[in-house]
Amino acid sequence: MNKKIIIVGGVAAGMSAASKAKRIDKNLGITVYEMTDAISWGACGLPYYVGDFFSDSSIMVARTYEEFQKEGINIKIKHKVENIDFKNKKVFVRNLNENKVFEDNYDELVIATGASSVGPKDIKNLDAEGVYHLKTFNEGLEVKKEMLKKENENIIIIGGGYIGIEIAEAASKLGKNVRIFQHTDRILNRTFDKEITDVLEEHIREHKKVSLHLNESPVEVRTFENKVIGLKTDKKEYAANLIVVATGIKPNTEFLKDTGIELFKNGAIIIDRFGKTNISNVYAAGDCATVYHSVLEKNVYIALATTANKLGRLIGENLTGANKKFMGTLGSAGIKVLEFEAGRTGITEQEAKDNNINYKSVFVKGKDHTAYYPDREDVYIKLIYNADTKILLGAQVAGKRGAVLRADSLAVAIQNRMTVQELANMDFLYAPPFSTTWDIINVAANVAK
Repeated sequence: MNKKIIIVGGVAAGMSAASKAKRIDKNLGITVYEMTDAISWGACGLPYYVGDFFSDSSIMVARTYEEFQKEGINIKIKHKVENIDFKNKKVFVRNLNENKVFEDNYDELVIATGASSVGPKDIKNLDAEGVYHLKTFNEGLEVKKEMLKKENENIIIIGGGYIGIEIAEAASKLGKNVRIFQHTDRILNRTFDKEITDVLEEHIREHKKVSLHLNESPVEVRTFENKVIGLKTDKKEYAANLIVVATGIKPNTEFLKDTGIELFKNGAIIIDRFGKTNISNVYAAGDCATVYHSVLEKNVYIALATTANKLGRLIGENLTGANKKFMGTLGSAGIKVLEFEAGRTGITEQEAKDNNINYKSVFVKGKDHTAYYPDREDVYIKLIYNADTKILLGAQVAGKRGAVLRADSLAVAIQNRMTVQELANMDFLYAPPFSTTWDIINVAANVAK
């Protein structure tokens, strides 16, 4: 009898696992249960769809339902797995169209349920019409429709993380008046250190139609007939036609409590480097699971599309009998902040402190290319390295026109445990339109030596 695999969740990790496993072994029986009606789509594209950078929402779909079905992958959309009996290898599934529950059996199981947006519990009226969280495909369609309406000119973003900043850019592109509210003293405070966020905040403040409100906490969505008309904070009131809440996410694992599966402190499923949980024949990946960090050498929670896809693919191979081990994440990520861009990889200075690492850091400002080629811009870099061994632990860059891509070179250096001495003399490309004879990475590493 052919092995039967059930995958719970049909977006990044789930469909990567399904596709890879089926390509290797066409005889596998694979069923995917997805609670929404959208599969294999890229949530990272939502802010840019909302900002009308592109108009066809289907571009965000990597592969269609029909394509997967042709491969022999049985996909059940609008089907929610509500409970799992790990002992007897059963899932209990609700058909959301018919509101009926049925059982299904598996030989091996992959949990890839993703994560959901969470709003602050202390803000009143977050359920008002005109308040969005922008996590699902259909919500993205709705937000774009509202954002394009001329009368919706005052947009408020609650949260200064990746999604909040990206939505702010999207709204500003459409000519809206945008306000970003962050209850702490800086944006992107979990992923970038202060030197870099200072640069980004200064750039935002120079923008005429985007206002940045730090150390200011929303307390109430003001409404009229349950529709958004404004926002009240602990300091002032502001007019608003539309509010996007981007204050964080939580893993979709509520249905797994008390089932015996081991969960992280935030509810994420703990997995090993093979994608396995503590329960035999059960794997997990994506925003619902932890991931091994190459620098910290332990499990962490970092919700990234890159990691979800890579681990999903790896699990797909392991479902067919392989024994592939995940090399680890560096948390490499980039963001566009209006005309600026920033990238990070490895650990931040704060993460080094939190993990009691003896570290040093340098922050350097330079130029992105030579003085005799036009349109030269500032570029900023921060390196975090082990004070004893000089091994590079983390890096952050900011600037314009491709500055973010330097983070890729730095990721390779971190993964391969290069020292700052080695990085100082690394042979990076040089040509006047692109760089200086000593690239900013070389310069920063020489300062670190």
